[in-house]
Amino acid sequence: MKQFILLAIAFIGMNSMQAQEVTPSVAVVGEGVVKVTPDQVLIKVRVESEGVSAQAAKSDNDKAIDKVLKYTKSMGVKEGDVKTEYVNLNKNYDYQTKEYKYVANQSISILLKDLNKYSEFTEGLLNAGINRIDGVTFKSTEIDAYNSKARIAAVKDAKKKAEEYASVLGQSVGKALVISETGSVSAPQPIYRMEMMKASDNSGGDMDTIAVGEMVIEAKVNITFELK
Repeated sequence: MKQFILLAIAFIGMNSMQAQEVTPSVAVVGEGVVKVTPDQVLIKVRVESEGVSAQAAKSDNDKAIDKVLKYTKSMGVKEGDVKTEYVNLNKNYDYQTKEYKYVANQSISILLKDLNKYSEFTEGLLNAGINRIDGVTFKSTEIDAYNSKARIAAVKDAKKKAEEYASVLGQSVGKALVISETGSVSAPQPIYRMEMMKASDNSGGDMDTIAVGEMVIEAKVNITFELK
């Protein structure tokens, strides 16, 4: 009986040692970067109107928005590329005049698919009645394909790093054991360093109005490779 117990303890000990064995591996972080020239721009604009009554403020705001929408249509922007972001109507008290004033706000986003029209288009929006441009975001119609390229580049970068580490140790890289993406593919960020879009100023010269530049798409992965 005592011999059986000793054999059982030895067997458990061997299994425990085997369970603690770790596969030799190397963990690296791979980064992939793809630079893209944008072919679209998303412009967010706002129209604000003030009136002595809610009806007056709303009416003036609706008229201004209607003029803006007609202008975008005249510039070839499709109806589906114009979106209302929000509509607000506020009642504000003026402590100096002791009267209430009403303010109507409406924000719309416009997707302009011809970057060559940007300067003319934004000037026309201001003339049409918008009060301000709240944001300009460059975009690409092939963003999904570029995201995939960034991921592939990140994996290749990770493998290259792992091979460099292994070669110094006189080892080689085997199969990937674990792959995880760090967050998600980052949103494209513009780099303002390429050809400038031009607009003529009053003196007849050229004036830089916007740099289209490049968008940088980044991906990052964590990969653990087997070491041989």
